[in-house]
Amino acid sequence: MKVVFIGAGNLATNLGKALFRAGHEIVQVYSRTEESARALADVLKCVYTTDLLEVVRSADIFIISVKDSALPAVASSLQTGREGQFFVHTAGSMPMDTLPFERCGVFYPMQTFSKNKEVDFSVIPCFVEAKDDNDLQLMKTLALTISDTVYELDSENRKYLHLAAVFCCNFANHCFGLGARLLQEHGNVPFSVMLPLIDETAAKLYSMSPREAQTGPAVRWDTNVMDKQLQLLADAPDMQKIYELFSKSIHDDQL
Repeated sequence: MKVVFIGAGNLATNLGKALFRAGHEIVQVYSRTEESARALADVLKCVYTTDLLEVVRSADIFIISVKDSALPAVASSLQTGREGQFFVHTAGSMPMDTLPFERCGVFYPMQTFSKNKEVDFSVIPCFVEAKDDNDLQLMKTLALTISDTVYELDSENRKYLHLAAVFCCNFANHCFGLGARLLQEHGNVPFSVMLPLIDETAAKLYSMSPREAQTGPAVRWDTNVMDKQLQLLADAPDMQKIYELFSKSIHDDQL
């Protein structure tokens, strides 16, 4: 398929590379900044632009991959003279009708992306939605060329999918950051010592539910350990609150 990317950030970079490797033709890349547009276009062997008015008008699908706050304005700027063209966005928490086009949809690969970290797209679940059944089938066909797992999911339910991803990824990673801070401040222990623990925690989830995999003092409601650890956080009241809230939530989930 012929694809245009509007945006050249973390997700667009990874998705663009995956589609390119799968044999699709990337026609053009747009970005606000020339550096980002050129960098991705060089990898995808296509032309680039920094002007939305110069986005080409011939492609099978136009993928808008910009930050959520910019999506409505970018879509609106592209609206004139685009009858019959198929636009999709990649935002997990934004509804499909954010796009003001007759043919529109959502192509949401659920993963955390960084430009400098290659991912295996074949294991990334992709969630698609479209106004029209034919366009939905087109997106499924496209997604299946890079991913083994493709789901149809509407905008209302995708909001909760994205919320779940925030808990499982963003909040979990922030906890890693808090742990790294404690290690650095108390003994300058490298964070790498936690990696086998993190790996095993994640590995268990392939064979049991998160509730079944849960361990630690909060499961046992070991107040002797918990009170002592809260005292260790006396100089970090925000972390104390997090510890208390998480411990109570873990305990309540086990009841």
